[in-house]
Amino acid sequence: MTRVKICGITGADDARRAAELGAWAIGLIFHEPSPRSVDPAVAEAIGAELRRDLEVVGVFANEPLDRVAELAERCSLSILQLHGDEGPAFCREAARRTGAKVMKAVRVHDRADVRGAAAFHTDFHLLDTHVPGLRGGTGETFSWELVDAHDRRTPIVLSGGLTPDNVPEAVETTHPFAVDTASGTEASPGRKDPAKLKAFFRAVERADRVEVA
Repeated sequence: MTRVKICGITGADDARRAAELGAWAIGLIFHEPSPRSVDPAVAEAIGAELRRDLEVVGVFANEPLDRVAELAERCSLSILQLHGDEGPAFCREAARRTGAKVMKAVRVHDRADVRGAAAFHTDFHLLDTHVPGLRGGTGETFSWELVDAHDRRTPIVLSGGLTPDNVPEAVETTHPFAVDTASGTEASPGRKDPAKLKAFFRAVERADRVEVA
C-alpha cells in the first residue's frame, strides 16, 4: 500500500480532512518564505489533536537546530523533514535531540542527485523536483525514471508536482513508500481543495490495485 503525505497544511480543518481520508502523514511547513508556512500556534494545536492518528511532519530549511528542537517538542512532531542544505551530521543530531524520525529531502535534477541521497542514513528520503531558487512546492515533476538510481535501502517518499491525474503513473513507475502532495491538492497556497484531496487518495488506491493485480 502506497502511503500518502499531505503537505502544506496551515489549518486544523484541512489537517482533520487529511486524517479522515487516511493520510499517513501531514506536513507543517516552518519556513517563513513559503506561502504555505504555518503559524506555530496553529501547528501546536494540530499536533496535539492528531499526533495519535498520523505522522506529524515538521518541514524545515536551514533552521538552527535549537529552533527545530523547540518546535518538535511544542508541536508534537514525529518526523523532521529537512529540506535545506543540512548535512548528515545535522540530521543525526536532530534525531538525537528530538527523538523524532528524520526525512531528508533531495532535490532531483539527475541520477547523481538520487545516488547522493545514500549519504544520509535517515529514516526516509524525500525526492523532490530541483527548481533553482525554490525549496519545494514548485508544482513541477521530475523524470521519475531517475528514481531507479536509488539503492532502496531507505524508504522513498516521492514528491514534486503530484496531482490526482499523474499520481497513478508516478506510483506505477517508482513504487515509492509514500507520495507527497502540496500544490496538487490545493484551492490556493496553504488551503486544500476537498474534492482534489479525495480524488488524490482515490487515484493512489487505484494505482495500488493495479500493482497488486
